[in-house]
Amino acid sequence: MATTRKKILVQRYVEGMEKPELQEFELEATAEMTVLDALNAIKDTQDGSLTFRWSCRMALCGSCSAVVNGKPVLMCETSLKKLPDTVRVEPLRNFPIIKDLVVDIDDAFEKMRSVNPYLDRMEARVENKHLQSPAQRKRIAQSSQCIKCMICYSACPVYKVGENFMGPAAGALAYRYIAESRNKKKRRQLNAATGKKGVWGCSFVGECSTACPKRVDPAMALQRLKVMGALNLPKRLLDKE
Repeated sequence: MATTRKKILVQRYVEGMEKPELQEFELEATAEMTVLDALNAIKDTQDGSLTFRWSCRMALCGSCSAVVNGKPVLMCETSLKKLPDTVRVEPLRNFPIIKDLVVDIDDAFEKMRSVNPYLDRMEARVENKHLQSPAQRKRIAQSSQCIKCMICYSACPVYKVGENFMGPAAGALAYRYIAESRNKKKRRQLNAATGKKGVWGCSFVGECSTACPKRVDPAMALQRLKVMGALNLPKRLLDKE
């Protein structure tokens, strides 16, 4: 089986280091090898301390996201043969590094939880059917594809500096449930998404949508939420009176 010699530069970091450092590895890459396959080969045969996240290897779990040659991607679907002979692998940007390629994503998940991402149908019964038309389903189909890989947060130039910005994935998630036809109590979700720590920090650069491996459009979801929030503002003011 034909192989190609690849140089893999991996950013390494452990607690206590002054700053991250690049470590160079070399390996013989087969035609079907992905970046994730290469890191697993390095971990198995060269350095067992190399640390990174991965799970499904099918671009479904979102665990193996990293920055490869400057671009945030899913490593499991990034083919080595399509990359130059030198490949640079770094952790996602905009997140604190825990170790090597593993970053702390707690803040992003907390912001996603803050929008109450679930259907609130307290009156529902098991025997009841909550039908949805194809048009209603189509409205939320795109935003339903998010796999929480955090690539959009890594691509976003606002998230790291905008403390009160909920971020792209949280915006897409909020829109998915607010636009859901079966959701009968969406006011709380809309208020959370359009509050002080909601969508307003988005400057509509659009890098989040460009980077998304599942073709979700968080940038557009955020703009739609801004419109919904503006239309909902009179109701919020009246509720306070």
